[in-house]
Amino acid sequence: MAAFLVMLREGVEAALIVAILLAFLDRTNRREASVTVWKGTAAAVVVSLVAGVAIWNTVGSLEGATEELVEGVVALLAAALLTWMIFWMGKQARNLRAGLEAQADSALEAGGTALAAVAFVAVAREGFESVLFLLSTTVGEGEASARSQILGGALGLLAAVAIGYLVYKGSHRINLRAFFRATGFLIILFAAGLVAKGIHELQEVGIIPTLIEHVWELNILDPATSTTGAFLKTMFGWDPDPSLLQLLGYFAYAIPVGVSFGRRTALVQPVAALADETVPTS
Repeated sequence: MAAFLVMLREGVEAALIVAILLAFLDRTNRREASVTVWKGTAAAVVVSLVAGVAIWNTVGSLEGATEELVEGVVALLAAALLTWMIFWMGKQARNLRAGLEAQADSALEAGGTALAAVAFVAVAREGFESVLFLLSTTVGEGEASARSQILGGALGLLAAVAIGYLVYKGSHRINLRAFFRATGFLIILFAAGLVAKGIHELQEVGIIPTLIEHVWELNILDPATSTTGAFLKTMFGWDPDPSLLQLLGYFAYAIPVGVSFGRRTALVQPVAALADETVPTS
């Protein structure tokens, strides 16, 4: 579910960008340039996949303290990038359409390659973010867990493609503002779990002091033996025997970031209006 959620969110952002570009070409009677947009999008997907495989093979071969150190750093980086992502979309939603259309218009004057580059850069950014997020949920886990994460990510992308298609076709029933806000809060909880995970891994290698090793020790929902516990660990960072710093890190991130995100997203222009203004009905 963690991989599904993150890839759904990232996929919808990428699909929304592609839909805006294609809708702009339709509206300005330059549909022949749509092929260029798809070429740039396809190239971004291929580059992201290649980068993901290369990074996975590199990190997956690490062992011992080095592996734990990398896991901790990746988890904290992913949490930071997730935070930037949700606030960036909240800030840019109002001007996303106008900015992309201005880039597309200038690119068309410069030539087809420039338009492909606009699509490539926008989609590749989402792709590289997705690589880091999936890495943070799969590194250090067993083979079966990694496979389930990849499956969840693939299903999230398929759902994102379906939402992107509906947006492009002009569906007014999709409240994208509510979608981004709801998934944003879930991602904040997921990122808080990554913060706790990063602290745990850095404590394992001795970079961060442990202080109190176990604030409590529960015999329920053990991720090693419970499916529900494993879900809660991956999705929300559940730990039946957390250290003091893990708990402090979790809530020190989740509470202020959640409150700030709630206030900011309540003030921005609805993203649903963006879709309604951008994509022609059919």
